[in-house]
Amino acid sequence: MNNPSNTSQKAKIGMKAVAWGIATNLGLAVIKYLAGYFGNSFALMADAVESASDVMASLVVLVGLRTATKAPDNEHPYGHGKAEPLAAIVVALSLVGAGAFVIIQSVVEILHPHEAPAPFTLIVLVFVIVVKQFLFSKVIKAGNEIESTAVKADAWHHLSDALTSGAAFIGISIAIIGGAGYEAADDYAAILAGLIILFNAWTNLMPAVHEIMDAAPNAKLIGEIEGYVIQVPHVHSAHKTRVRKMGLDYYVDIHVWVPGDLSVREGHTVAHNVKDTLQAHIPYITDVLVHIEPTDSED
Repeated sequence: MNNPSNTSQKAKIGMKAVAWGIATNLGLAVIKYLAGYFGNSFALMADAVESASDVMASLVVLVGLRTATKAPDNEHPYGHGKAEPLAAIVVALSLVGAGAFVIIQSVVEILHPHEAPAPFTLIVLVFVIVVKQFLFSKVIKAGNEIESTAVKADAWHHLSDALTSGAAFIGISIAIIGGAGYEAADDYAAILAGLIILFNAWTNLMPAVHEIMDAAPNAKLIGEIEGYVIQVPHVHSAHKTRVRKMGLDYYVDIHVWVPGDLSVREGHTVAHNVKDTLQAHIPYITDVLVHIEPTDSED
């Protein structure tokens, strides 16, 4: 039997972390854009665009998490968990768009010389870096806790913002200290920021795609599952263990060897005990399909 309460609780943890990020990014986007506009820094304005894209991406994550908690129905007997990695894919693609925009606009700025940024923009960037690094640590912790690809992708959005702000800080510092002839350092820093964004997009996209394709989890989880199963009475061994991730939950298919003289009822009880044992030790396992095999079987 599925455990919707566990899934719902995990979704609430993820949505709370994402909501904090949305509120913070809205404020930072406005601060960075105004500072960049009045401080003559395209790198800072580009950083503001990245923060704005973070808000849109985080809203997608919220929708994905909420959808993933919906109960199974006739059209979706395995539930709606795939909405969560789909949200992660949208987030990653939004990063691609943001990175491409920053790089293209930076090249345009380089081709059109301008004055060096104002020194006060550096203070703004230090503030942004501290805030975004704090957000990253909070959101990635929540993402790891609930095993959410989308929430972890959202966390990397925050780290991406911190990295682009760091690149902008370096570029603006060079432009201010170098003086005449170094004004474009700000724009080159924005290009570096765009490349960082594209790299983060790739690292977030692939895990989500693998999850959509039902890629096998790490071998450690398989070993952990089989280790618990062989502790169940009458189970001699386990094999053909297959696990797939459905949003915030895992579904397990497993074959277990039992004595060939067990009755059908006893075998049925063993199967239930295997399922109960796994769900007791690994709460994020939502369902377990157990195939009973007698020890004298050659299958």
